Amino acid sequence: MPQPDGALQDTQAGTENDAAVGAGLDALDTPAAGQERTGRLTGFLRRALPPVVAIVLLIAVWQALWAAAIWPEYQLPAPRDVWARIAELIPDGEIFSLLWVSVHRAVIGFLVALAVAVPLGLVIANVRPVRRAIGPLITGLQSLPSVAWVPAAVLWFGLTDPAIYVVVLLGAVPSIANGLVSGIDQIPPILPRVGKVLGAGRIAGVRHILLPAALPGFLAGLKQGWAFSWRSLMAAELIATSPQLGVGLGQFLHNGSSLNDMSMVIAAILLIFFVGVGIELLVFRPLERSVLLARGLTGSF
Repeated sequence: MPQPDGALQDTQAGTENDAAVGAGLDALDTPAAGQERTGRLTGFLRRALPPVVAIVLLIAVWQALWAAAIWPEYQLPAPRDVWARIAELIPDGEIFSLLWVSVHRAVIGFLVALAVAVPLGLVIANVRPVRRAIGPLITGLQSLPSVAWVPAAVLWFGLTDPAIYVVVLLGAVPSIANGLVSGIDQIPPILPRVGKVLGAGRIAGVRHILLPAALPGFLAGLKQGWAFSWRSLMAAELIATSPQLGVGLGQFLHNGSSLNDMSMVIAAILLIFFVGVGIELLVFRPLERSVLLARGLTGSF
């Protein structure tokens, strides 16, 4: 039965109003291009400005303490002397050699530790007898200072790269494994059960359920594992020194101590510090942000 003209016009008008309301809501939800650029700039300044201000204040305090001559020059050099010591490493490329020797060792050690720790963490988290047997041992190894492994590694392997990698592994594997166990423990029990009901086997359940669900908590373990890898490497390079091992940041720090050159020592400390911060900001912070935002867990970093 055809509708009256008035009813048809009211229906069309209602449809147009609904479309207009929807378009208006979409416009409210979608920021303008200028607003989006302004928001990004504001967010960048909000994240970058506080560390810059903190660094400037730290250098100002350092300069003031040096000017006050509370400590002698050989104990507290001026900031410009430390910067000059770093600048000396740039023209001949020595700084890049130092960074390459240490960073590539840390990356290789971390990747090998990751390959060892993930299966270990999965076994500990899912097999109760194994968890009771070696779970406390893994936690104890995590609390053991990695520098304690350096003399043993040197006696086992001599002053070679394997000795350094052993120290890195023993420092990083417990942290990564415990991080994975902690992430799996935070998974709601219903998720693995649903996977079994849907026909997921043990390997498919680990790949498609356990690891993705544990990823936010596991990222904290990865960050801590990298920190332990970097610390362990510096301890190994600082103690196990040999021309066969090359000169990394730890060896550079050791040389500064042997020469009683405080500018060299502080320069090495700053380079070690900035590498650690750089890896955090360039690798782990964007990865953590993308994972958490994809799960709607946080919107601010």
